Amino acid sequence: MKLSTKIAGAAGMAAIAAFAALPAWAQDAAAAAPAAPTVNKGDTAWMMTSTLLVLMMIVPGLALFYGGLTRAKNMLSTMTQIGAVACLAMLIWVMWGYTEAFGDGGNQFIAGFGKAFLKGITPDSTAATFTAGVAIPEYVFVCFQMTFAAITVALVLGSVVERMKFSAVMVFGAVWLTIVYFPIAHMVWAANGRFFVMGALDFAGGTVVHINAGVSALVASLILGKRLGYPEERMAPHSLTMTGIGTGLLWVGWFGFNAGSALEANGSAALAMINTFVATASAGLVWMLAERLVGHKGSALGFCSGIVAGLVAVTPAAGNSGPFGAIILGAIASIVCFFAVSKLKPALGYDDALDAFGVHGIGGMIGAIGTGIVYSSTLGGPSKPDFNMGHQLMVQLQAVAVTIVWAAIGTAIAIFIAKLLTGLRVSPEVEHEGLDIGEHGERAYNY
Repeated sequence: MKLSTKIAGAAGMAAIAAFAALPAWAQDAAAAAPAAPTVNKGDTAWMMTSTLLVLMMIVPGLALFYGGLTRAKNMLSTMTQIGAVACLAMLIWVMWGYTEAFGDGGNQFIAGFGKAFLKGITPDSTAATFTAGVAIPEYVFVCFQMTFAAITVALVLGSVVERMKFSAVMVFGAVWLTIVYFPIAHMVWAANGRFFVMGALDFAGGTVVHINAGVSALVASLILGKRLGYPEERMAPHSLTMTGIGTGLLWVGWFGFNAGSALEANGSAALAMINTFVATASAGLVWMLAERLVGHKGSALGFCSGIVAGLVAVTPAAGNSGPFGAIILGAIASIVCFFAVSKLKPALGYDDALDAFGVHGIGGMIGAIGTGIVYSSTLGGPSKPDFNMGHQLMVQLQAVAVTIVWAAIGTAIAIFIAKLLTGLRVSPEVEHEGLDIGEHGERAYNY
């Protein structure tokens, strides 16, 4: 057997001597054994950066975005709920969320609990990337996925702000993460997960994050009921400037969300990066164009809404589409979300306060289903020549349908548990005065 690796130093010579001392059968077995995964420092640095970018999406990004959309008397309440439930998600994630989603064993719907409280994970533990033999520290993977759980539960709150008790938010968040988010995350991203085995395409979370959060938001708002005075009373955003700043932070942070989902600093991450640029730009402009076509002026709120709709739609397609497919996907999602927010919601009369369902739920469905189309190499996607678009669309539709049903049922359970334990909704007096004072004893402004 010839050693082609150049080894220098006493340690290297000792290793050669030890290898030569082995019996022939042991030498053959050692040579045939696969090499241990190697931690790539560049990939690790990129994933740590991506993790912090996703954290920035939550605080201050989503907190400012949602906070600006509420009335002034509820701004601090909204921002506090987002920050607190995100912190709760982080703690639950390291206790039982990570093992429930990515632990060893289990089945297609839930993983095993052998890694509860991160048991067995050390600084030397590794998580595989998509390249054979390349890995990142498992702690980095734990942290990256932790931020996804934190922002998803925070997104749900957009539908129930200005009327849900803080205690109810915390109870709901704990139950919802456990019975809705963690199982869906396992189905989508774990190697033995239901959607993964089916071959569903979801690069960065169109199902697990956006459809999941959007459908949950709709169900929660329906059970909670409308805000006092809705829709007769005008409930305009109190600070579109704040919302605009939040939008910018979300867009920048979304590069960690999408390009980070490649798990490596490589061409797949680069594809996700350019798609996150162009799909979002397309959607932002198209939303304003849609406003003009129905007789309104192109608005700052419309621009911000379009930006987020484009980001949502490109999430599952980020590494699964060519740039021009992403542009079309962003444009279509923007138009559909615009009509869902401006026409569907008033027609059905539900009070999804900050349009979590209209943008995240509808946009996530458009993105998840559309990914089955833009993935095709004939449209500039990365698919192989044997790609069957009809089959892929059926797989995408199945994944979307299961997510909708799972999220709806799980959310109803979580809301009713929160109602049983906390009463769920603030009193009419607190709702009238504002949750900033009623729930937290402070005001953002002296009004």
